[in-house]
Amino acid sequence: MTSNDLVVVLPGITGSTLGVRGADGSPASANLIWAPSAGAVWRLLTGGNSILKKALPAGIGDAAPDDGVEPVALMPDVHVLPGIWTPIRGYDVLIDALEALGYKRDNGAKPPNLIAFPYDWRLSNRYNGERLKTVVEPALERLRAQGGASADARIVFVVHSMGGLVARWYIEKCGGAEVTRKLITLGTPWRGATGALEQLVNGVKKGIGPLSIDLTAFSRSMPSLYQLLPEFACISTAGGYAKTTEVSVPNLDTAMVADAMAFQMDLQSAESARAASRDMTHMIVGIRQPTATTVELSGGKATAYQNFGSDNDYGDSTVPLTGAVGLGEALDTNIVVRVPEQHTNLQCNQFVLDQVQEILTAKPVRRRELKSVSVRASVPDLVTQGSGLKVAFDLEADDPDADPPKVPVTVTVRSAKGKVLATAQPTLRGGHGVTTFDDLPPGTHTVTVDGSTPSSLVRPVTSTAVVWPKPVT
Repeated sequence: MTSNDLVVVLPGITGSTLGVRGADGSPASANLIWAPSAGAVWRLLTGGNSILKKALPAGIGDAAPDDGVEPVALMPDVHVLPGIWTPIRGYDVLIDALEALGYKRDNGAKPPNLIAFPYDWRLSNRYNGERLKTVVEPALERLRAQGGASADARIVFVVHSMGGLVARWYIEKCGGAEVTRKLITLGTPWRGATGALEQLVNGVKKGIGPLSIDLTAFSRSMPSLYQLLPEFACISTAGGYAKTTEVSVPNLDTAMVADAMAFQMDLQSAESARAASRDMTHMIVGIRQPTATTVELSGGKATAYQNFGSDNDYGDSTVPLTGAVGLGEALDTNIVVRVPEQHTNLQCNQFVLDQVQEILTAKPVRRRELKSVSVRASVPDLVTQGSGLKVAFDLEADDPDADPPKVPVTVTVRSAKGKVLATAQPTLRGGHGVTTFDDLPPGTHTVTVDGSTPSSLVRPVTSTAVVWPKPVT
């Protein structure tokens, strides 16, 4: 059963395909420069149509360059820019789940009540928030023009990761509050992500690790990536923790750092001034995964740590819990739904999809039985073929005073098409397990840590890893 509202889905950073208008007048969809299949990420980065050739000019601010690049569609497949953001699974599962509820992008003669909004994720979230207005408000007017139950339709946003920043800017700064009913955020960095700071400072340069390309200039040209910088104090200093605007951050454009902080503070001020912001928001966050939370700056480099002093709040492996909880709420706020899952898979997690269904329909859905053992998994984003993919994990009972669970666990590696490539059942010692897969083919694979039997009560966690081809000698 659907509501009568317009549902709008926004992906995260790198989650929209990009194309270039052809000199022959062909549309951007016919000239894709960012649409990597799970098995060919490296070809999109190193080929003739590499997205890396579209670094933004200095001082771009909130404008768009005249480089012909246009957003085309939501990514259906696993996508990653190594060293810029974590691998993320595509959005087909989420879109399919919404269409199963009765929301339609193609509604025949009737206006659609589901929109998938791709955007140029290189650009400022302010720019994309303004562009969002030009798409969703005409669509809402067409829906309302049907009359009847649709006459008072409003917008419901279902957003993943950075897509939440775009939607929030539209709602609070572009007049969207007047037509928005609900904002459902999945892993959105409401206060930023420490990993973005580490990646921007350190860069990704030729000859480091498995990469034979240089992503540094491209990543540092993106206002959107700067706007993912943590607003909270996360830089370790002799006097405690400092914000990015309170210390000198090496290798970064000082003006872009200051502008990113202003972006965060403008949003927070607008939300604080509008009480309805809290009432309309549903935050769904990933928890219990090893996550960069603080950094130490030394010698022009950033070293990330998972803790604030002796405290480790974890997160979803990409966004720390401190960055994931917004609206000035405490980490134990009652308006957040917490799911033991990684950032890469939140929009595909079945419990998350159940939550979205309930929020949209306001109808109770039968919950799958909640299992009682959580997994905290560490899986590298990127390894070279032949070097081995090491998967480490810890089991944690819901009762913090209980002994580490003694349940059988299976680690499964699947290809992008779902084919099982390898499995292992590591021996557990004190709830900790480690296994290494040595002979994986190149490609983008999913790694799932789950119970070996349905009765083992382990909540599965899914990660994504790119196996980079061995260099040809």
